[in-house]
Amino acid sequence: MRENITKFIESQLLGGKHVVNGDTDLLISGLIDSMGVMRLVGFIEEKLQHTVPAEDVTLEHFATVDTICSYLESR
Repeated sequence: MRENITKFIESQLLGGKHVVNGDTDLLISGLIDSMGVMRLVGFIEEKLQHTVPAEDVTLEHFATVDTICSYLESR
């Protein structure tokens, strides 16, 4: 899961211009904007088969790849 999310972020959201690791700040740094988060949620729901309710799309859950994976594993 972690590898799929990382690859999606790097290739689809960052256009291959940045490399991210588990603790790279995605939102506060401005690497990903709100539209990027929505694309990421769509990817997670479609490809990884995890439902993400709108109320769960928060800075706390989507700040880094690590927090995304922790959130998904806890569901």
